[in-house]
Amino acid sequence: GRGKHVEIPAQPIGPSGTSLRRTLHVEVYDDFPNILLSSVAYTNTGNSEYHLDLIIEQQHRFNSHMVKEHPYDMWSYQGSSYEWGKDDVVKLRSGFSQPNLMGGIVKGGYGGGIPVVAFWTASVGEAIGHVETLPLSLSLPVKVQRDGRVSTAVSIPADTTLKPGENYSTPRSFVAIYSGDFYEPLRLWSSVLQKEGWEIPKPSSEAYNVSWCGWGYEFNVTPAQMLGTVPKLKEFGIKWATLDDRWFDTYGDWNPRPDTFPGDSIKKMTDDFHQQGELVQLWWLPLATEDGQGKWESHKYVVSKVAQEHPDWFILDKNGKRARMTRNLAALCPAVPEVQAYYRQLTEKFIRDWGFDGSKLDNIYSVPMCYNPAHHHKSPQDSVNAMADVYKVIFQTTRSIKPESVTQSCPCGTPPSLAWLPYMDQAVTADPVGAVQVRRRIKMYKALLGPEAAVYGDHVELSEMTRVGNEWSEHGSDFASTIGAGGVVGTKFVWPDPGPKYKAVLLTAEKEAHWKKWIGIYNEKMLSKGIFRNLYVDGYDLPEGYAIEKDGKMYYAFFAPTAAEWRGEVELRGLKPGSYHVIDYANGKDLGTVEATADNAPRLRTDFKDHLLLEMSR
Repeated sequence: GRGKHVEIPAQPIGPSGTSLRRTLHVEVYDDFPNILLSSVAYTNTGNSEYHLDLIIEQQHRFNSHMVKEHPYDMWSYQGSSYEWGKDDVVKLRSGFSQPNLMGGIVKGGYGGGIPVVAFWTASVGEAIGHVETLPLSLSLPVKVQRDGRVSTAVSIPADTTLKPGENYSTPRSFVAIYSGDFYEPLRLWSSVLQKEGWEIPKPSSEAYNVSWCGWGYEFNVTPAQMLGTVPKLKEFGIKWATLDDRWFDTYGDWNPRPDTFPGDSIKKMTDDFHQQGELVQLWWLPLATEDGQGKWESHKYVVSKVAQEHPDWFILDKNGKRARMTRNLAALCPAVPEVQAYYRQLTEKFIRDWGFDGSKLDNIYSVPMCYNPAHHHKSPQDSVNAMADVYKVIFQTTRSIKPESVTQSCPCGTPPSLAWLPYMDQAVTADPVGAVQVRRRIKMYKALLGPEAAVYGDHVELSEMTRVGNEWSEHGSDFASTIGAGGVVGTKFVWPDPGPKYKAVLLTAEKEAHWKKWIGIYNEKMLSKGIFRNLYVDGYDLPEGYAIEKDGKMYYAFFAPTAAEWRGEVELRGLKPGSYHVIDYANGKDLGTVEATADNAPRLRTDFKDHLLLEMSR
């Protein structure tokens, strides 16, 4: 697009006997007036080699200016896949520090991330990151300094030696100024990447339908238990069933377990679901492969058949050992063409041969860098970059067989990776720890993927969780957080009663009425197909607000900040001038009319507990 490109050369720097020329490239574009792109080129102008270890760009120090005593009094979005369950939207505090490593694997098997960190107050925000379409390995550290100010930067581990005359260019980074919360810079970042050739697919129509997941039965679910829920699925208007973790023999081979899915029972199960009008999704984890080392909660790892037959496919670390990814599994290298072909064959087996209607790709983050000499990589980063290619193969192969399929991608407990973000129909809030994370992650994905993106709110049972020792007790029933924010509803109840082990997720008579009511509301309104409007600033507008525009109506959702009843006025933003009829659609209450003008949004005096869901019509 139209814009300006400015080059700013710097004087040679460096120790005695060396010379390094630094040229700053700055770009601004008419299409994106509030963002500045920059990169730096380093050229060795001397007569000897020069080693670049670490390059720091986009250094910033922030002060909120709102509270003199606390310069850090602001909110922040941290895009890294850093730790399960950690809030990615946080109010900064004294001593806060987070490394925000992006791209490759980090401790615990997480990694990937959205390379953006954002900061905002009630009136203004600023964000930095990079705008390359590859999952580059770098960091965006954020730290509250001793003086209370907030520091951040783009830290690039160049680790390269320049011979005389050679140059090194950094990735293009950005700084953006905006008004609002994290939605604005994420939407802007996504728009810039789409200008760079990033293509976000339109979700299939089936991606908006309610989903039930067999994970309520945990690792040892059987076909009988899966099919036993069908009467309730049909009664509630649930279109999807998901066969979850541990239906398979080994990670990597992905054949049915002979003890729970003997013979052709997995194919018969999908046929039975289809005959009763239900669609079925299959859980699996690409690239992860058992090689006889380690274990998971479900089983001790063995040597998979693919590991025996193709030992040359594995990612190796610097020491020549098989690198580990999530769940301490070995990883096949996605840059190897034969590996990509293998995942095409697996996808064809699941979708065409077994009849599944889509995939739930779970526990997906990133892969380690690959130092396997047999792969002839130009850089160890090649494996990290090529992860996208495998997910593209899975997505496109699935769609070619079943155009109305659903590929769901779940980075459990963290933000996603830009590597595989364009290769799915349905995002997921990914093991949210409570309802606040459900709402914020729906908002995050609407920013990244578009205002009409299909975002699965995950199992409603996750909307309320309590710590019990090292585990979590899941006992949520907050459908409003998913519906009001524009997400797709889901659940993992068990029924009929399989015994006391599953008591927490048993569909009791009391739950049944509640589930039926809210799934009915979802199916009637289908707000997930509406247009998400970012009209409220997270962290500053109270109560927390969301707005969805659909079929000529505006839908609002407000959420109380505490368990106590909330009393006051809510501002109904984004309405065109005119008179509007207000309905509390969750409770069927007529709340009268309000008048919107060109200058003022109407206010509604109200009191509510937990949530208030409003429908506005002329």
